[in-house]
Amino acid sequence: MNLKKIFFVSVCFVLAAVVLTGSTNAQERERVVKPTSSQPTNLPPAYKPVPDDKTKTSSSSRPVLTSPIVIVSSTEKESSLVKKTASSRAINSSSALAAGRTAYGAGVSGRIMAGIQERWGIPYRYGSTGPNTYDCSGFVWSVFNEAGIPFTRASARSLWASSEPVYGDDRYKFGTLVFLNGLGHMGIVADENGFYHASSSKGITYSPFKGYWSTRIVGFRRLKPEVQTTTTEEK
Repeated sequence: MNLKKIFFVSVCFVLAAVVLTGSTNAQERERVVKPTSSQPTNLPPAYKPVPDDKTKTSSSSRPVLTSPIVIVSSTEKESSLVKKTASSRAINSSSALAAGRTAYGAGVSGRIMAGIQERWGIPYRYGSTGPNTYDCSGFVWSVFNEAGIPFTRASARSLWASSEPVYGDDRYKFGTLVFLNGLGHMGIVADENGFYHASSSKGITYSPFKGYWSTRIVGFRRLKPEVQTTTTEEK
């Protein structure tokens, strides 16, 4: 009987010890619990500023400008864009007219120059006397008629035959007529450097004697105010 009591007490003691040990170990074991955050889980990584003393590198960075920046003034822009498309000589800069070396009086010569200026750049057209197109003799006729020296519209060849020849320095007086291309073309002398005429390519313009026209000059003439010629067409 005593042995049973002893055995029973021993078993109870062992069980109590086991329970006590398990409870102690359970209290000492670290609780592994994943903390729950109130923030979204798909946020991008936090921005980390780059220190000033470090070089910023990024695949999306713009390339560094290596070409020097040149500032062009408005004057330089205009000079680079504007090209000379006509004679560099102004149409009213005839040295003969300025010096009073004219084939006619000052009043008539002034009106002749005004007539040239009014028609400057108007296109060429064969057989035309204006006001929107001119051929060479039509241009001369229109200018002189308006300036007070009327005559019947005629070809260059007819005007050559009915006008007065001039020689020496008189050839280069403003208002003198110059005949060219075998009497197939004519114009109004500006001075010793060139003449005004109706060009088939440029219209009413100024051309120098030097160069293309130097070997094509037939001669120089002066219109008679009273001349009357038969009307013909000319090239």
